[in-house]
Order: sequence, then C-alpha cells, then structure tokens
Amino acid sequence: MEDKKRKIFDLDSAIRKVPDFPKPGILFYDITSVLMNPQALKFCVEKMVELVDKKEVNAIAAVESRGFLFAAPVAYTLGLPIILLRKKGKLPGETYRINFALEYGEDTLEVHRSDIYSGMKVAVVDDLIATGGTLKAASELLRKGGALIEGIFAVIGLPFLNYSTVLAGYDVVTLIRYNGE
Repeated sequence: MEDKKRKIFDLDSAIRKVPDFPKPGILFYDITSVLMNPQALKFCVEKMVELVDKKEVNAIAAVESRGFLFAAPVAYTLGLPIILLRKKGKLPGETYRINFALEYGEDTLEVHRSDIYSGMKVAVVDDLIATGGTLKAASELLRKGGALIEGIFAVIGLPFLNYSTVLAGYDVVTLIRYNGE
C-alpha cells in the first residue's frame, strides 16, 4: 500500500548560502534561489497558505519588496485582500507612516490609511526575519490604523539574531530557521 502523505520538501537545499556578503563574516541566505525554483516556490506558498488559513484573518499585509512575492499568492489563494507596506514616498494616497532603526541607519514604511480599519485581523508576510526590526515596525504601522496582528509569517528565520525578543508578543512562524551555522 502506497503512503499517501505528502513528501516533505527539502527547502534548505533550495536556499543559496552566500558567504561574506554583504560584508566579510556574514553568511547571506539568498531567497532568489527559491524564486528560481518552481518546486521550492510552490512549497513555500502552499505551506504559508496552510499556516495562515489556520488563523482568522481579513487581510494579508506584505512588506516591500520580497514579501510581496510570497504574500500575493497567499492572499490570492485564500481570497483575501493584500495590504502593501511600502517605502516612504511610494504610495499616492493618505498614509500612516513609521520610522524605524536599521543596523546601519533608518528607514520608513508607509501604508494607505484607507487599506486598514479598526479591528481588521491581519497576517503579516515577508521573505526573511533577521533582527525583526522591519516586521516590528510593519506590525506597529498596521496597529496605528487599528488592525490586529494575528501572526507574522516568513520563509526564513534567523533566530540567532534574536528576533524573538524584538517580536515578543507576536505569533511568529517561519518555514525554515538557521542558527548561524
């Protein structure tokens, strides 16, 4: 009798690891190799759909720019709207804005005020969680408009950079985690 369980996809083998990028001593986990591999991309989207579908959400929020690539098919599959969290100056309407610190400077995220309403339940999607700063800012930005964050979802997590401390209080789910090997 044939086992009808889905075979587990080896996501690790689809992620390119680039040593000494963007500077010496850093191991860069390159998501573009997942995008170039249709099986890997399909696995990521299907798994995120499965995980997000367990939550009661009204919308998917996507963090610019690679988060768009994963959030859009998840939102489409689940029949949910997609909220774009963009860099400063990219949205034409009235926005909520948040400034946040990066490792080497500052950045700004914006979202259309009209895309969020009080009590809206949102799943936030991105490609990778490093320190968690961008996703914390994204979540705070959505909360400015009254949204409730039902979960943060990413393909890759780097827990050795302590994102769990920065994102304490949020339900964080990643498809694969690297501990700085």
